[in-house]
Amino acid sequence: MLSHRKAFWFWLVLIVLVAGMIYMGSSMSYAQQDIQPFLKAHFQWNSETFPNITFNYGGKLITSNDPYAFFEFLVRKAGHVSEYTLLTFMLINLFFTTVMPRILSYLCGPVIALIYAMSDEWHQTFISGRTGHLIDVLTFDLAGIMTALMLVLFLDLYYRLLYTGSRAASHVHVESHV
Repeated sequence: MLSHRKAFWFWLVLIVLVAGMIYMGSSMSYAQQDIQPFLKAHFQWNSETFPNITFNYGGKLITSNDPYAFFEFLVRKAGHVSEYTLLTFMLINLFFTTVMPRILSYLCGPVIALIYAMSDEWHQTFISGRTGHLIDVLTFDLAGIMTALMLVLFLDLYYRLLYTGSRAASHVHVESHV
C-alpha cells in the first residue's frame, strides 16, 4: 500500500532509469568503455605523475607506474560507488513512500541494491572482454550502498530533529505563555 502515490512513481521511474543505465554499462565490452586512448591523446603522464601505488585487485596488478591504466581504474571504481550510492538512495526513498515501517525501508533498499550489484557482476561474466568480480560488490558497490544509507539517515535525522524539532519547540514556547 502506498502513502504517497506520486512520489512512489517518481522514485520508481528514476530507479528503473538508473538500473537500466547500470545494465547498459555492464553490457558493453571493455574495449567500448576503455578511456585510456582518450587520456593518452589529451594528457602527458608518466610513471611519476601519481604517487607510487601498487596493489593486487581481483588477481590483477594495479600500479601507478602505468598512469593511464591506474587513472582508468580509479574512474571505473568511482563509477561503482556513485551508481550504487544513487540507486540505494532512490530505493530507500521509494520504500519511504509506502506504508512500510521506516526501519524496513532502511533495510530493504540496501539489500535490493546489494542483490542488484551481485546480479550485475554475474551478468558481466557473459559479456565478451568483461569479468565479474565479487570483490567489486564487496568493496566499491557496498561502499556506495553504505554511503547512501548514511546520507539518508543523516537527512532523515536532520529533518526530524532540526526541522520538526524547531517547530515543536516554538509551539511549546507559545503555549507556555498562554
